Amino acid sequence: MKTPTQFMVLCTIGLMTSITAFAGDTPDSGIMLTPEEMKWKDNPRVTGLGVSHIIGHGKKPGPFVYRVKFPKGRVVQAHSHPDDRTYTVISGTWYIGWGDKYDPDKLIALPAGSFYTEPAGVPHFISTPDGETVVQITGTGPTSAKFVDSAHASKK
Repeated sequence: MKTPTQFMVLCTIGLMTSITAFAGDTPDSGIMLTPEEMKWKDNPRVTGLGVSHIIGHGKKPGPFVYRVKFPKGRVVQAHSHPDDRTYTVISGTWYIGWGDKYDPDKLIALPAGSFYTEPAGVPHFISTPDGETVVQITGTGPTSAKFVDSAHASKK
C-alpha cells in the first residue's frame, strides 16, 4: 500500500495537471494567434521588410516578440543590438554571419525551424538570397540597431 505522502503527491500532480489543462482552454489564458491573425505592417525604417508585433514593442521598456519578413535577396550590413536576443526561423532560410564587415563566406545557413541566440553588442550581418524569410525575434526593449558603418544605417 502507498504511503499517505505518495498519495498526496499524486493527487497534487493530478490536480495541477487538471487546472493547467483547463486554464489553457479559457479565452483569458493569454495570447493565441494563428498566422492569419497576425497583423503585418511595412517597416517604416527599412523598405521591403514586414513586421508583426506579437508582444510588446522594441521601442518600449520590457520584453518583446515580433516577426520580421525579409524579401528574397535582402542583405543587412554589419550591425549590433543593445539587448540579448533569440531568433527562430519560421520560414525560408536565414543566413547569418558574425563580424564587423559583411562577408558572404562567413554566412551560415539556418533553415526553417532553426534557433539561435544573439548576444548584446556583437556585430553580425544577414542575408536572404534564397527567398522570402520570416524570423521570430525576442528581446528586451528599448532596443535599436547600431550599424558598424553608420552610412548603412540610413539605407533602405
